[in-house]
Amino acid sequence: LYTAPDSCYGRCEEPYNKEDECHCNPECERYLSCCEDYYRHCQPEGFSRSRDAITDQDLLRVSEQLYGADHNKARATDIAINPQYQAASEETDDQEDRSPQPLYRYVNEELFSKPTYSSFIKLLDNYQRATGREEEVTAEELREQDNFLKEVMKTELMKSLFAFLHSKNRYGSEQEFVADLKEMWFGLYSRGDGEQDSSGFEHVFSGEVKKGKVSGFHNWIRFYLLEKQGMVNYFSHNFNGPWDTYPDVLGLQFSWDGFYKEVGSAFIGCSPEFELGLYTLCFIARPGRECHLSLGGHSLSIQTYAWTKTTYGNGKKYIATAYVVSP
Repeated sequence: LYTAPDSCYGRCEEPYNKEDECHCNPECERYLSCCEDYYRHCQPEGFSRSRDAITDQDLLRVSEQLYGADHNKARATDIAINPQYQAASEETDDQEDRSPQPLYRYVNEELFSKPTYSSFIKLLDNYQRATGREEEVTAEELREQDNFLKEVMKTELMKSLFAFLHSKNRYGSEQEFVADLKEMWFGLYSRGDGEQDSSGFEHVFSGEVKKGKVSGFHNWIRFYLLEKQGMVNYFSHNFNGPWDTYPDVLGLQFSWDGFYKEVGSAFIGCSPEFELGLYTLCFIARPGRECHLSLGGHSLSIQTYAWTKTTYGNGKKYIATAYVVSP
């Protein structure tokens, strides 16, 4: 019987074969290469042992833990936003600016002197936003990547994330974890015709332009800095989360140098390590599916997708995108 290579039907425990489009043995969770229906058909007891499975309850617990560990987040007095017009779902694609004022009334830029913020901001000018244009990575830019990862790994938040993933047998050492973070986020791949023109970090945090539209761009710091320079024009929002402290969640419409973003969801007021940590957690635990978390007692979901056309290491996947879901 012929079995479609993108399904696990009849393929559970099948040995790894690099020719397969996706995989159905327990190791596929480690390499983020499972078929989408792996859990439905194979119902694994866990990753390699039952106690290594990352359960839905684990995700709720560890996300609250990371939320509580975000000591570098903005305080209530650090940011004032002005959301103005709330767009209905049928209005998000009409490219009409219904908010005459900027989104950010005020940001305390002393936040940006914190080591994780300052090292993050240095990364933002390393990219050409147009897909199809080869990225040239200099030795200085590689040092900036390493420095950012070094600074985030000093935080309680990222140490807690590593401890959790280590307890689930995903990484044997912090060094292995950091090396994998660098590959999954900063490793280059092609969204065009073979050019090494994109990475998970560029897409999610810095933003890209593809086929005349903004692609990715889910970071509040990047938005604030470009809005301050007059390069981003805020149009409206379609969702404002239930949080009365930071981080908050906003679904928003905006123009970046004339290129439009129909719905650009973003955390507001979180630290760079918070976003990096939550997205990494969900990419490892629930790649390609909604990842259900809890922040301050409120539910939220993060969607991630793996880049399927190229891999690194032993078949591991790069991050294609990651974003908070705005209902």
